[in-house]
Amino acid sequence: MSSRFAPRPTRPTVRGGETRVPAARPRPATAARRRTWTPEAPLHLGLTLGPLRRGPADPTFRTTPDGSVWRATRTPQGPATLRVALRAGTAEAEAWGPGADWALDTLPDLLGAADAPDGFTARHRLVAHTERRRQGLRLTRTGLVLESLIPSVLEQKVTTDEAYRAWRLLVRTYGEPAPGPTPPQARMHVMPDPATWRRIPSWEWHRAGVDDKRASAILRAARVAARLEEAAAMPPEEARARLELIPGIGPWTSAETVQRSNGAPDAVTVGDLHLPGIIGYALAGERDADDARMLELLAPYEGQRHRAARLICLSGHTPPRRKPKMPKADIAAL
Repeated sequence: MSSRFAPRPTRPTVRGGETRVPAARPRPATAARRRTWTPEAPLHLGLTLGPLRRGPADPTFRTTPDGSVWRATRTPQGPATLRVALRAGTAEAEAWGPGADWALDTLPDLLGAADAPDGFTARHRLVAHTERRRQGLRLTRTGLVLESLIPSVLEQKVTTDEAYRAWRLLVRTYGEPAPGPTPPQARMHVMPDPATWRRIPSWEWHRAGVDDKRASAILRAARVAARLEEAAAMPPEEARARLELIPGIGPWTSAETVQRSNGAPDAVTVGDLHLPGIIGYALAGERDADDARMLELLAPYEGQRHRAARLICLSGHTPPRRKPKMPKADIAAL
């Protein structure tokens, strides 16, 4: 059975939130605020924090050979850099910058303390096998809406490579260097604040390959950023309803956002080009499944449908490709 469902490094596997994190090694002490936290259940840093990474060159996220995950974030108290490593089952964290205390205070939620995987029961052999093989998967809860919303808007109706490039260019151009001793050559940056997002000129969106529709949605969100950030403390359905009040933000984007900001275990991503076919093929051998069929197949996992979808993506059991990849549209060349 293990050979039949052997994982492959596919796009859906990445979509499932898998990030390779080396085994942790001791590091020299640095002048930083520190905290340790011991989870009650097994924790896998790469699976838990992987969904926060937007591509291999994401300037807000890095992994290093010593087994650390580095994250540059904009907290309610200001920019912060957080380094987390797992040693002997205990998470050891350091933080720098004005938002360091906030980053450390929310460390347990970031590592899945608010998640309740015990309520999940695998109803399919593939899902059960993946759950056993991917022990330590927890759903992160960042408590920050805009940092998940903006890259999700950039991913609307384009290839992942295009979206990752846009995020990388905009953050490095308009963000600020991450505080603290970040990894050498990493060029880590904190994403821009709402006021800076609003000041980005139209031609810079164009240069980053972002069309007017997506840029306008981000600008609208930045204008009401404070109200949107309140959604992190709401139940997921209420949070999604608030996000979808913004023109240009629909069910796909709101689901992708609250999965990260609110740790929503039941927020299924509908309207996706690939996910229904992946779910349909894995659970019923139906590569042409639509959203309605996907929701029907995930019905046994009501309340935990997002977790089930992640496990299916992480299984690597995907339909064979039968047509070329979605073509890239370089609007900057127009």
